[in-house]
Amino acid sequence: MAFNAKLNIIFYNDLKNRIMFSKFFTFFIILLLSSSAFAMPKINVKHQRNVKGFAEIQVSNATMENLICHVAIDGYKMLFRLKAIETSKWYTATDIRFNHRHFSVWCDYLKLHPKYQEK
Repeated sequence: MAFNAKLNIIFYNDLKNRIMFSKFFTFFIILLLSSSAFAMPKINVKHQRNVKGFAEIQVSNATMENLICHVAIDGYKMLFRLKAIETSKWYTATDIRFNHRHFSVWCDYLKLHPKYQEK
């Protein structure tokens, strides 16, 4: 009887370890796959004020891929393509009261958005 109890404890611990390993392995695989799904391109954003005092923004592409980007301010959205390792032109606000916090910048890989690719 004591031998059966020891065998049951060993079997239970082994089963517990296998389940724990399978949970860890599954979590690791999901984490590995999902991190690439949330990957966004590396961009650098510069803010400044021009000579007239208007806020300006410039986006730099730090990847080797072409990007589709938009810069938005006060409901106006400028959509543009950004080539690999290049910078955009300076986009200027329409009112002197706007500052860098009023700008919104978004970029994504151009290959993921076929409707914006050159024909």
